[in-house]
Amino acid sequence: MNSRIRNLKAYPMDRLVRAKEEIKRKGLKLFDFGTGDPKEPTDERIRKALVEAVPRVSQYPTVKGRKELREAIAKWLKGRFGVSLNPETEIIPTAGSKEAIFHFPLVFIDTDSEKRKVIFGTPAYPVYERGTLFAGGEPVSVELKYEDRFLLRLDRLPKSLLEETAIVWINYPHNPTGAVAPLSYLEEVYGICRENGIILCSDECYTEIYFETPPHSILEVGKEGAVAFHSLSKRSGMTGYRSGFVAGDEKVVSEYLKYRSSFGVASQEFVQKAAEVAWSDEKHVEERRRIFKEKKEIFEEFFKEIGLEHLPVEATFYFWVKLPSGISSEAYALHLLKYGIVISPGEFFGKGGEGFFRIALVPTVEECKEAVKVWKKAHEEFMEKAG
Repeated sequence: MNSRIRNLKAYPMDRLVRAKEEIKRKGLKLFDFGTGDPKEPTDERIRKALVEAVPRVSQYPTVKGRKELREAIAKWLKGRFGVSLNPETEIIPTAGSKEAIFHFPLVFIDTDSEKRKVIFGTPAYPVYERGTLFAGGEPVSVELKYEDRFLLRLDRLPKSLLEETAIVWINYPHNPTGAVAPLSYLEEVYGICRENGIILCSDECYTEIYFETPPHSILEVGKEGAVAFHSLSKRSGMTGYRSGFVAGDEKVVSEYLKYRSSFGVASQEFVQKAAEVAWSDEKHVEERRRIFKEKKEIFEEFFKEIGLEHLPVEATFYFWVKLPSGISSEAYALHLLKYGIVISPGEFFGKGGEGFFRIALVPTVEECKEAVKVWKKAHEEFMEKAG
């Protein structure tokens, strides 16, 4: 077995699942702010479209996906970001964004070349590193700084490193911190990648969960050498449906499509038909944003009350919370578990996560209100013991 893969720790969210199972065994009420899988129901029109599309005879979906879905995605991209993409050559539907992100390096890393490094910021979604390792590439994690608002600064990296890099991953709005990138930043990163012949991959699955200003897409800056990854999981509450897409540079997308049949296809046809409905409607997304904003305000007030600092939440449904100096986020998380409260220690997300924790606004609004009462008591007890 690949030694670098064997040495990886268990996938962080798997560890959370085990912790939640232990809470349930103890009979405690669970307040799960760990995995980013919100409880709000999927819109009824989407569910209805899926049910009505389930065929009497089940057949394989194609790699390229339904033409109607690709057209719906192209129309959404034009309306949302003002960019025109050819649904025949510049868009591929995928089974969510995770599998597409994981598989991408398998096609675009040449293990016999010196140009096989993959750069990503950390703390980060673990799949950027893991996909690189499975593909035989060399992951290069760059620690993101609070003072830089967690932006990946390619301009500070050595030219020699950039010349050996095949792929750069950016993820804004950012998981786990919720940081948002201004258009000027995207323009700068795009320019550096073009100058060095790097494929720029932009994981944009949180662009639709925002509270004031809509976040930007890398495709607004340019398509050459750039691809964006999107998902209906967060936007439309379809985590279990597994539906997303890859869009951008025609050459890159065509090359990816050519080899995807070896490891992936689009979602089932009935899921694709539900996805067509989802991409064609904004009302259900607006309602989800309204609900997340209500939850956000509960925790903004709560963290202010107990004196914990966090990055301003402009997008995503995450809070990236800073603990007082000297306090381990893992120790804090373990203490909260005794009260049935699940959070994600910053260490789960790699270098730069120490001293922080992430919460995902997963429970309902009423559960959030109940949770902060329990949490306040747990926090006071922990801080008293910590001195």
